[in-house]
Amino acid sequence: MKLRNINIIISREYLTRVKKKSFLLTTFLVPILFAAMCILPSVIMFMAKDSGKRIAVVDDSGIVMPYLADTEEVDYEDYTGSCPDSLKLQFDQLGLDALVVVSEINPETNGLSVASYSYKPMSMTMKEGLQSRIDDAVEDYRLAQYEISDLKQIMEDVKSDVTIATYTLGESGEEKITSSEVYMIISMVLSIIIYMFIAMFSGMVMQSVIEEKASRVVEVLVSSVKATELMFGKIIGVACVALTQFFLWILLTVVLVGGVSAFVGLDSLMGDPAQQEQMMEMAGTMGGVDMAQMTEMAAQEEGLGAVISTLKDINYVQLIIAFIIYFALGYLLYASFFAAIGSAVENEADTTQLQMPVTVPLLLAFLIAMYAFNAPDSQLVWWGSMIPFTSPIVMLARIPFGVPMWELVLSIALLALTFLACGWLSAKIYKIGILMFGKKTTFKDLWKWLKQK
Repeated sequence: MKLRNINIIISREYLTRVKKKSFLLTTFLVPILFAAMCILPSVIMFMAKDSGKRIAVVDDSGIVMPYLADTEEVDYEDYTGSCPDSLKLQFDQLGLDALVVVSEINPETNGLSVASYSYKPMSMTMKEGLQSRIDDAVEDYRLAQYEISDLKQIMEDVKSDVTIATYTLGESGEEKITSSEVYMIISMVLSIIIYMFIAMFSGMVMQSVIEEKASRVVEVLVSSVKATELMFGKIIGVACVALTQFFLWILLTVVLVGGVSAFVGLDSLMGDPAQQEQMMEMAGTMGGVDMAQMTEMAAQEEGLGAVISTLKDINYVQLIIAFIIYFALGYLLYASFFAAIGSAVENEADTTQLQMPVTVPLLLAFLIAMYAFNAPDSQLVWWGSMIPFTSPIVMLARIPFGVPMWELVLSIALLALTFLACGWLSAKIYKIGILMFGKKTTFKDLWKWLKQK
């Protein structure tokens, strides 16, 4: 292969793609979407809250109404003694939004039943707030039945609230307070980003190969350069596009979020603590982890100081260099496979069967990485970070928790050697498949092409 020809192909692929309207659109649109994802939840939570709601309460239990304190969103009005059926017919006249009927206390269970009536379904926030207050009323009533002096205070006193301060030891024995949850978040974010990038840009290579083959442009190209030069030039050219777009996304996202935060004000953007808590509850779960609970543990149990100390202690230079190396080698490995697959078919519909052996290891790596924070040094995760087909994703998930340098070097060396071997095999398939037309390729055909000299 001639480096000059490869450089020409790289330049052609790079300049052709960066000048496309789709590249410019996604380059500037994605950071806006990322920034919106950071900012909009706070704005939505601030704007999407109830206000001025009036709820009539018929409290036959006699214990609930004192616990229903008015808030900015809801006013509770005591209609105890009124007929619920009559109130249901007077919603408009009384200006009510809902009616809550609390039954008498059941002497056998010391419990009660509650029913709400409204023209529109009650919001989840309103329902949960009401239910929490009623639960408190019933619990206090039941405690009072034991007739033990200061029983409620006793129960509060015996509750345990033990916190564990975690420290890491340096080589000279110095102690640094850390937060495992911060490492967990970084691990998950890195895994998601590199998986998304490898899958997206490798698929882009395959699509480009298929388009050139279908349009017969490739026949003109291979008359001037070797097929292997064309394949590697295309792969590296798309890699350069990917890195350019990635760094532009980071830069533009930081600028947008920082600009909006400075203009609006960080306190206004974050909202009040109650809204922040609701946002974290709405965040749901990711990879089987309660994100709200995880963040609360990091910020409250271990303290904000542990989070800040952990963020300062992270070796960002190592993370960035490792990300670039593993993305580059992981992309080159999988892009060579996808280029070979693209050369062996004439349209994207025929790629499904051939893609399966390639996409399964990539998906497996992502699944292992999503749980790497539970046991970053377990055998499954360790081998996942060494096997070249899974190491680009799994090793990045392990790095925040600390990885010996020899393991990093070994993993990168194995990945690089595997790329060279698989790239050579993919080139053999590409060289033959790129000029094959009129026949649906099978795995048997690929094996025959690999055996040809």
